[in-house]
Amino acid sequence: MTRPIIFAIPKGRVLDEALPLLARAGIEPEAEFYKESSRALRFATNVEGLSIIRVRAFDVATFVAHGAAQIGIVGSDVIAEFGYSELYAPVDLDIGHCRLSVAEPVDAAPEELSAASHVRVATKYPHLTRAYYERQGIQAECVKLNGAMELAPSLGLSRRIVDLVSSGATLKANGLVETATIMEISARLIVNRAAMKMRAAELVPMVERFRAAVETTKDKSDAA
Repeated sequence: MTRPIIFAIPKGRVLDEALPLLARAGIEPEAEFYKESSRALRFATNVEGLSIIRVRAFDVATFVAHGAAQIGIVGSDVIAEFGYSELYAPVDLDIGHCRLSVAEPVDAAPEELSAASHVRVATKYPHLTRAYYERQGIQAECVKLNGAMELAPSLGLSRRIVDLVSSGATLKANGLVETATIMEISARLIVNRAAMKMRAAELVPMVERFRAAVETTKDKSDAA
């Protein structure tokens, strides 16, 4: 019996933007998926043999990299942070746009990074943060946080943070300001490399449907 294809998608804002793309690619989750009261994490779809799991963004990459899911949607920040060699990212979905940035208190005294040899940073992205500062010849001590990053400077945990920024409203509300951009981010379609070879007959057409869905979206945007 052929095992089902598992499609991992992230919770939150990216999910809201991904649903129209899923529809254009011919994938529609079951009704239970849309119920706010639902505690289920795995859902059937209108495509025979295809199920969707809804998990945290960082977990999408883990599920797909280890073959528990065969395909998924995740931000390019997650791909870069984990660097999984098992992942293939064939399509930029052109959704989930934001940036990974350094932020500090708006009223902080200026500090010359060129004269610093060590900085302390609160972040969910220790790998990308260390790499960013290493390129400047600076050693970064990363304090790993999974949320409420904006509290770190005001509570004395670190002078600066590295986090995702979209509008910048959350930073402003917490007395912080962007001081540098590490990378621009968008959501990508990812596929497990082994699955792409072993189950090409199922996965390649699916990848192509997403590629076509993105192109259709761009064409409509250009026409508008």
